Amino acid sequence: MAETMKLALVVSDSLQAQAGAAALRHAHEWVDPKAADVLVVLGGDGFLLHVLHEMLARNQVKPCYGLNLGTVGFLMNGQHDEMPIARRVAEAHRVPIHPLEMRAITQGGAEFSYYAINEVSLLRETRQTAKLEVTVNGQVRMEELAGDGVLVATSIGSTAYNLSANGPILPLGARMLALTPISPFRPRRWKGAIIPESAVIEFRVREAAKRPVAAVADQKEVRDVKHVHISAACDKELTLLFDPGYTLEERIFAEQFQV
Repeated sequence: MAETMKLALVVSDSLQAQAGAAALRHAHEWVDPKAADVLVVLGGDGFLLHVLHEMLARNQVKPCYGLNLGTVGFLMNGQHDEMPIARRVAEAHRVPIHPLEMRAITQGGAEFSYYAINEVSLLRETRQTAKLEVTVNGQVRMEELAGDGVLVATSIGSTAYNLSANGPILPLGARMLALTPISPFRPRRWKGAIIPESAVIEFRVREAAKRPVAAVADQKEVRDVKHVHISAACDKELTLLFDPGYTLEERIFAEQFQV
């Protein structure tokens, strides 16, 4: 399989990634990304997320094997290995991912739709506290959440912004989402909720003229929103590849024992 698999090299603009690519270009016979079976992505987590979003936008989704030549690299594999790259890719563990779909309506009535692989965040735009109504599966669960905002994270995103906001880490395969408040003022003791991936979550902005709120799906921002609808895009499946013994599931598990 390693001999017949068509691989394409996709490289970040960073100097580190470009230097790493120079050595790899002669280690394998690469093809154009459009003709590839798998994309080998060089860079960091941010660049890999960019590549995944580009594939979603073109509706041309292919498995991605990341090599860490960036800053964080939580979603990437280690770069140092004497094994040929084709063999590493062929023996890699596959992790399927379903992104979130965010549909946002602004105060002016404009509608936007974006995908989020890590999380969807609602954030106050000014010094004024955001006030949000929280609805899950058509039922209002919280009439008013006051604070800096709130986020909905996938299992992969649960170790990113969600973790920094004191949200829970979600194991892969749990098919759950983390609903996490960001610096909540009222109710003070609400720590958030863990809800099924199948749930539909909606936020309505209260006092929007005085307390404007922005909605962000990974890197895509919509300002002055009045209503945000979030659901899992079960018809969109992304695949990340990880070296055996260095799987994303193991890293997410290990994060829970960091001190």
